[in-house]
Amino acid sequence: MYKNIKTIAFDADDTLWVNETYFREAELKFAQLMQPYETINQINQELFKIEIDNLDYYGYGIKGFVLSMIEAALKLSNNQVTQDTIANIVAIGKEMMDKPVELLDGVEDVLRELSPKYRLVLATKGDLMDQERKLEKSGLLKYFHHIEVMSDKKASDYTKLIGHLDIKPPEFLMIGNSLKSDILPLLEIGAQAIHVPFHTTWQHEEVHEKELDSADFQTINKLKEVLSHISLKS
Repeated sequence: MYKNIKTIAFDADDTLWVNETYFREAELKFAQLMQPYETINQINQELFKIEIDNLDYYGYGIKGFVLSMIEAALKLSNNQVTQDTIANIVAIGKEMMDKPVELLDGVEDVLRELSPKYRLVLATKGDLMDQERKLEKSGLLKYFHHIEVMSDKKASDYTKLIGHLDIKPPEFLMIGNSLKSDILPLLEIGAQAIHVPFHTTWQHEEVHEKELDSADFQTINKLKEVLSHISLKS
């Protein structure tokens, strides 16, 4: 498999480094702030609904998440939330941005091994400034030929990326943790994909089992297993 691959793209968040864990921690802190107004279950449901409604306005990332928390706080409190609580929500967002970039096991070993042999691309979605900050902190920038921060990861977005890279879809391999964003859209356009699950998945990224019935892709447990499936051509 993958013998015709020319370009290998990697997702960033929860494929190369920890991300979703910080969002879950932030959601818990937000729920604790809002407990005087609602149950934790209702707080979580309302925040998720507002996040999804706001994707078309803010896209993905911490900044949009903070704005959604503020909107949820106003709604849950019937506009009675205090200024201190709003300030605490903003502080939660800044704390998320200040988190260290924690590389997942074996990431740099894999990139170091593959970068001399393939054109490597970072293909992620989210806030441009935040993703650039994390990439700089990670120390991984030197391994990538191209960085693509996408507003979304649909089949049409990947088609544009592959066209920009001037390759054919079968020559493109995507590696990522999200079935919805990193795997299924690639299979739809005739590219290839390897799934590396992360222990925590955002509800919006979950897929139904029936969507996977005819999906032809490989799942590995750790990123380092990629090296045993990809030709390490000289």
